[in-house]
Amino acid sequence: MSILFIFNRAPYDGTDITWNSLRLAKTLVKNGEHVRIFLMNDSVDLARESCNPPAGYDQDLKAMLKELIAAKVEVEVCGTCMARCGIHKNEPYYAGANSSTMNKLAEWVSNSEKILTI
Repeated sequence: MSILFIFNRAPYDGTDITWNSLRLAKTLVKNGEHVRIFLMNDSVDLARESCNPPAGYDQDLKAMLKELIAAKVEVEVCGTCMARCGIHKNEPYYAGANSSTMNKLAEWVSNSEKILTI
């Protein structure tokens, strides 16, 4: 099954929504599902080296995403959002998190069996 996660929230927004979504993605991959991730809006910070856990937060969300990339999960990141969104505007995305387009997202939406928006 092809499952697309579309992230929109800032990685460290005072909730565990991003953390739990990354945990779900990891579990789905472990169970043999085909998972893809598209980051847009403030979630693009997750694909930047400067994204670090705030004091007192016990999870490294950037490391979790990098683990998914290492497990061959495709990660695309809104190119337009690079300059518009997040705390770390204009900072580049790290290797494996590819600057992308709305056309790519539209393609993924069209050929995914399940789509989760976070």
